Amino acid sequence: MASLRSQGMVLTLYGDYIRQRGGEIWVGNLIKLLGNFGLSELAIRSALSRMCRKGLLSSRHEGRRSFFSLTPQGDELLVKGTQRIFQRPQRDWDGSWHIVVYSIPEERREVRDHFRQELSWMGFGALTNACWICPWDHSQEVQDLARALEMCQHVEIFAAQHMGFATSRELVTRCWDLERIHRRYVDFLEKYGPQFQDDASQWKAGYPLTPAQCFVKRFMLIHEYRRIPYFDPDLPREFLPSVWLRNQSAQVFTEYHNLLAPRANQYFDSIFKKTSEEKKAVAV
Repeated sequence: MASLRSQGMVLTLYGDYIRQRGGEIWVGNLIKLLGNFGLSELAIRSALSRMCRKGLLSSRHEGRRSFFSLTPQGDELLVKGTQRIFQRPQRDWDGSWHIVVYSIPEERREVRDHFRQELSWMGFGALTNACWICPWDHSQEVQDLARALEMCQHVEIFAAQHMGFATSRELVTRCWDLERIHRRYVDFLEKYGPQFQDDASQWKAGYPLTPAQCFVKRFMLIHEYRRIPYFDPDLPREFLPSVWLRNQSAQVFTEYHNLLAPRANQYFDSIFKKTSEEKKAVAV
């Protein structure tokens, strides 16, 4: 669990900061930045090694110094994550259901579990163990995933109209736990709503947070919020409860993020500039 947490935090740092600054960082600066969150040097180095083995990061050495950058695979992962967080589509449902049916051999159960996880993140819900449905067309993404996992022969994709017998709302409640999803929004607002109000009031009173404090708060805000969209399938409005806190959560996230961003960037850049200085020192 600690390793998974470390890898997630490394990805957050790359997604919100390093990608926009050339995509490469010296490991010493990475350790210093993530040390703000109680991660040990050993945990960070272990996470970096695992991410290199997964093909998400690549390493480069200059003398005794190591620099890490995103691979195309890692960059693609973060691009998709950014789109999921910041570019939530507003669309009308045409009434069609998109269906994925699969039969994956037991000896490939790890691949099967990965496939299911990816379907869930795309917004599919399980009607049965091997039949997943979604109101939106993600057929190209499913095809790409099946090819990447080398399992096209085990997967079929359909688009269909529901002819009975359950209502569409009943289908939704069978395939998605809306109460659980809603609880994530509630928890986010209960935690970050008051924090945002307190920090905004402190700012107006002339006592802004330090750059280091802004960096830590902004990082954790993003790190926690970025997971929520993967649990929310973006169901059509007609299937959602009358009280659905996605928009309120997005508003708090955006406003709090914008409040913290300038000073958080200032702190990050004060550390990150040493990456360039280290490169120059090695070159000399």
